[in-house]
Amino acid sequence: MKRYDLIDGMRGYFLVFMLINHLIFAGGYWLVQINHNQLAFVEDAQGFVFLSGLLIGMVYVRKMAKNGYAAGRQAIYSRAFELYRYAMGIVICVLAAQMVLPGAYYVWFNWLGYTTFDDPLRLAAIATFVFQPTFMDILPQYIVYMLFSPILVKLIIDGKWAHVMAGSLILWMAGQLGLQKLVTGPINEFFMRPDEQGIRASFNLLGWQIVFFSGLVLGALTSLNRIQWTKIFSPENTFIPTICVLICGFFLPLRIMTAHGLMPAELAGKFATMEIRADFGPVYLINFVAAATLITWLIIAGPKHKALWVQRIANAIIWVLSLRFLQLIGRHSLYVYVWHVGIVYGVYYLDGRTPELSELSKTAIAAICIALLAVPALWRERDKWFGQPSNGRPPQTLKVATGNKS
Repeated sequence: MKRYDLIDGMRGYFLVFMLINHLIFAGGYWLVQINHNQLAFVEDAQGFVFLSGLLIGMVYVRKMAKNGYAAGRQAIYSRAFELYRYAMGIVICVLAAQMVLPGAYYVWFNWLGYTTFDDPLRLAAIATFVFQPTFMDILPQYIVYMLFSPILVKLIIDGKWAHVMAGSLILWMAGQLGLQKLVTGPINEFFMRPDEQGIRASFNLLGWQIVFFSGLVLGALTSLNRIQWTKIFSPENTFIPTICVLICGFFLPLRIMTAHGLMPAELAGKFATMEIRADFGPVYLINFVAAATLITWLIIAGPKHKALWVQRIANAIIWVLSLRFLQLIGRHSLYVYVWHVGIVYGVYYLDGRTPELSELSKTAIAAICIALLAVPALWRERDKWFGQPSNGRPPQTLKVATGNKS
């Protein structure tokens, strides 16, 4: 199996469950309860952002090391600008749909606010990522981080990865203390509109950057062959998975209590300050590191472990991540993410314009939507699947000289 296949499968896994969680139905539906976030403070968005940073480090550090800083920076910025066009494109499509679909303005109000084409200040806020409509916030976050990636990749190439991680940790702590409000406060007031929304974002960039940039550092070091993962995660080294299991086990009952409102009020007040999702608080950081490390150990060392039950768990994880559907959508994850936003808005509109759907109908719609995730991936790989070049011309055959005269 190629190096990136399991990473693609993991990104596809996160995309599927993000879609399931983002489909909003009146009365809810049972599929949202089948997720690892019910057992840990670990969510699909965290994994998606981390893997995005990991691949940026793995892919672009080679380009920069081979072709120089300027070439690597240009490649990263070109990618960021491409994604920016897609991010703005989905906003334009949704706003256009809002104009023509009956009642769409009211159905989508909680997600869009007073956002229309005749409000230039709100459009400027969207264009600068100050105002992010619901479920359109991961891609802007990713783009912002990419703008800072070239200099960080250069520092890693120069052997200063520890400096990068130290800076990331400092920014994370600043986010926990809310220091970003010194800047965001005036910006919020400037962009404030009649719906009483100026800045609208689900993620604190200072808090969540540690997820992306830690992935970038690890990806870059991997690509530069400065980390020997098979030595760190060996079947004999059971200390790492043991510690990770203990940490995840510590958070398991706490997550169950918070998910079902079972935590005592005096404990919940204190605990809530440590588990702020928007800031990627300490609870989320520690639990994510433990879970990610445990999964990595299982994938690398698990199949070779002497215990049969460990082998079975590891092989089951690898089997899931090897599913061709997950790897297909994972190879084009950012385009699929943009597409998933359109699907989610469409389903929310449908649900808002019809009587409450049955559980069977909701499940069927979710299954159809999961299948639809493959559309942009299949389109981007149409040459491979349909044997027709993207320029529409028939493939040319290669004539090989055989020595016979025609």
